[in-house]
Amino acid sequence: MGLKQVTLRRFTLSLGALLLFCAILWLCATLQQKESTLAIRPLNQGASMPDGFSIWHHLDANGIQFKSITPQNDALLIKFESSAQSAAAKKVLDSTLPHDYIIAQQDDDRDATTWLSLLRDAPHRFG
Repeated sequence: MGLKQVTLRRFTLSLGALLLFCAILWLCATLQQKESTLAIRPLNQGASMPDGFSIWHHLDANGIQFKSITPQNDALLIKFESSAQSAAAKKVLDSTLPHDYIIAQQDDDRDATTWLSLLRDAPHRFG
């Protein structure tokens, strides 16, 4: 009877340690992913946006991979896996698109300081 309890306790502790280790690995992998976004806006308010197909064609011709091209409000947002891909795409689009557009690189920060600042900025109500 005593041997079964010791074995069950060891199994439970081992399973808990394994789950904790997996959770830490998943958290580290999630925090290391840095997405980057390019925003293309017209310089003048009445100007038209370039279509996503022409942007895709320019990026594909230069071997630059992207995650998505999405129109949002009066801008065209292009998401990339890394800021290096975004910088390469900015260089290509600056040279191929007419000068009627503003192309701005926006890095998405997903580190712990962002989460902490979100928690700190929330109003707290006690009592």
